Amino acid sequence: MNLTRRQFIKRMTAGIAGFVGIGALGYSYAWYIEPRLLSRQTYVIEHPKVPRAFHNFKILQFSDTHLGFHYDLEQLEKLVRKINEEKPDLLLFTGDLVDEPQTYPFSPRLVDELKKLHAPNGKYWIYGNHDHGGYGTEKIQQVMDSSGFQLLQNEHRTIKNGDSSFTLAGLDDVMLGKPDIAGALYGADEELFTLLMVHEPDVADRFTDKAVDIQLSGHSHGGQVQLPLIGHLVTPPYADKYVEGHYSITETFDLYVSRGIGTTRLPYRFLCRPEYSVFQLKHKDI
Repeated sequence: MNLTRRQFIKRMTAGIAGFVGIGALGYSYAWYIEPRLLSRQTYVIEHPKVPRAFHNFKILQFSDTHLGFHYDLEQLEKLVRKINEEKPDLLLFTGDLVDEPQTYPFSPRLVDELKKLHAPNGKYWIYGNHDHGGYGTEKIQQVMDSSGFQLLQNEHRTIKNGDSSFTLAGLDDVMLGKPDIAGALYGADEELFTLLMVHEPDVADRFTDKAVDIQLSGHSHGGQVQLPLIGHLVTPPYADKYVEGHYSITETFDLYVSRGIGTTRLPYRFLCRPEYSVFQLKHKDI
């Protein structure tokens, strides 16, 4: 069942109220400490459709910075340095750059920081629901364009290395955009290894009959607050089923969900550290 935004906020608030009951120490940790404990998730994608030319190719995904809501440009600067230290071949941002575009000041420094991100095979992004919300659609695109990121909005690109290639596709936001998976894959070679960026993870179930091998998503924040033996307390709409980590949707289709960088609605993380994800492609002989 998908929650409405109002139901999500109500359940999130109720869950936090219960969590705060564990004491002031836990409250302070969840507000001031854990949201700054950036973690690194690593995955190896070994697949026969990965060309030999892309063996050990490194893809880095980051998501859900939510700038303006307890995440500032100083923190973004540290993230940029961390990402560049990874030296990714391909850099992907899976949505929600700014928490409230209608109120965010959009300092020129934001573009300056995002420009510093480097990946020889390109920097790509998709819209999240917060990017479309608050009349931010055009402004967010302007910022990302100026920063050297290429938008994939129901479209795809071919990532090449010599005579070899794979397909990178991106879907418009499911909640507030106009997602079109047929448009995103139109003209793509179905024989190529295909990676799809979608902000909301739960729609992966809709794509089991599509020529997609991997879906990368964010949006869930991992629930932001998780409790021992209980797990996450609440997640946003379209992140109820798939919350974090790796899921095998079918034998040939896998989903990876990032907990993201920032927070939204409430500024807490507990047992749910922020993260970026590093994927290493491996050719698999069959």
